[in-house]
Amino acid sequence: MRVKAVVEYLGSAHSGWQFQPDVPTIQGDLERALEIKLGRFIRVYGSGRTDAGVHALAQVAAFEVPDDTDLFRLTASLNGLTPRQISIVSLQAVAADFDPRRGAYARTYRYTIVHGRPASPLLDDRAWHLTQRVDMAVLEHSAQAVIGRHDFRAFRASDCESLTSVREISVSQWAAPDPSTLVYEVTANAFLKHMVRALVGTMVDCATGRMSVGSMERLLKGADRSQAGQTAPAKGLVLVRIDYPDVAQSAI
Repeated sequence: MRVKAVVEYLGSAHSGWQFQPDVPTIQGDLERALEIKLGRFIRVYGSGRTDAGVHALAQVAAFEVPDDTDLFRLTASLNGLTPRQISIVSLQAVAADFDPRRGAYARTYRYTIVHGRPASPLLDDRAWHLTQRVDMAVLEHSAQAVIGRHDFRAFRASDCESLTSVREISVSQWAAPDPSTLVYEVTANAFLKHMVRALVGTMVDCATGRMSVGSMERLLKGADRSQAGQTAPAKGLVLVRIDYPDVAQSAI
């Protein structure tokens, strides 16, 4: 039976999603819990890799279990066998060809910034703290500039393995839920390695005067990564949602 898992996690204590020997990872902890429960190794396939320190509200993964597995009981068991920073929100039987990575048509991330006040102890591992004020109008201008289909090579990590740096962004917007908090939400068909963090860092550089207001438009015309701004810290980033066609999620 092919199972789709929705997983929530606080990434502060893990070295990212992808399994690595000798360090805690989300994939590694899930595979270890499945092996303990089912008595054999089961490979877990994620919708994508999140970096060390990045969080998720709804990471999606898939794996195979025996056909007679009680998914309600398996959910409870996995939540008991994984660290408290990980929560298996749901398990669902899906079509045998469900692919959590290739089947997704959109992904949404959210980034949180605290600015213009002392650091927040309650958000210390979930937000980027800036001592200076940030110009909201400049952030909004920068966010609008990236909507559409562009070459995001200026916003990818140097070791990014994607064959193309062209991506299409459908949602890019900043909100200010209170005077000291800024929240960026972005949806795209896919993201490059470090892309969201590089976008946020560059927007902040524009909004604090380190870069010119029109920098985003220039960078989207094939600029090199060295010409863009800083990479925002991982701790402010959350994978919010991954969207699939209904047919890919239909239960068996």
